[in-house]
Amino acid sequence: MSSKPFQTPSRRLFLTGSAAILGAPALAQVTADPDADPVIDPLRPAAEAEAPVRRNISAFRAKNWQPYFDNLRGGAILVDIDSRALHYWSADGATYKLFPSSVPVSDDLTRRGRTSIIRKVEGPSWSPTPNMRKRNPEWPSYVPPGPDNPLGSHALYLSWKYYRIHGTHDTRKIGRKSSNGCIGLYNEHIAQLFGMAKIGTQVLLI
Repeated sequence: MSSKPFQTPSRRLFLTGSAAILGAPALAQVTADPDADPVIDPLRPAAEAEAPVRRNISAFRAKNWQPYFDNLRGGAILVDIDSRALHYWSADGATYKLFPSSVPVSDDLTRRGRTSIIRKVEGPSWSPTPNMRKRNPEWPSYVPPGPDNPLGSHALYLSWKYYRIHGTHDTRKIGRKSSNGCIGLYNEHIAQLFGMAKIGTQVLLI
């Protein structure tokens, strides 16, 4: 990985936004003119009207795997969009983990259903999707692994194209509707999950 930073203003626009708001995807609206329409980074969407924290915390609780999976063959991951939590069970049922997560910022970006892990990458790189490039042609086509990368320290690629469970360098992202479709975890939590989950682990988003 090259340590040489991008030299173009578009990279600074994409990665920094403002000094007070950094990361993917918490808050980052960048405008050169305060009277101009904001340029919105879909990896760093604008703040949502959050529900009271008490309601969110009350839904963040342990679950049993039986209502959601026929078996634990290969392990299982359940992502609860409403409570913003990821549940993991090992294949033998001996290990259960519950992690707070970020979830998609809007219903149209939210996908539910069954998928599986098809690839695991430590130190992932990132490229915007074709639709992102259409909306933001000034964005870099590639961001190497490192502290500026929206995917954090580890990524679990799902069978759905462009969907991942990944880390984030912005801790303010977690527990919020703040992603462009992916599920985000704290870097320390995705590192744990990365070590436990296998290629083929079944994943259900509800």
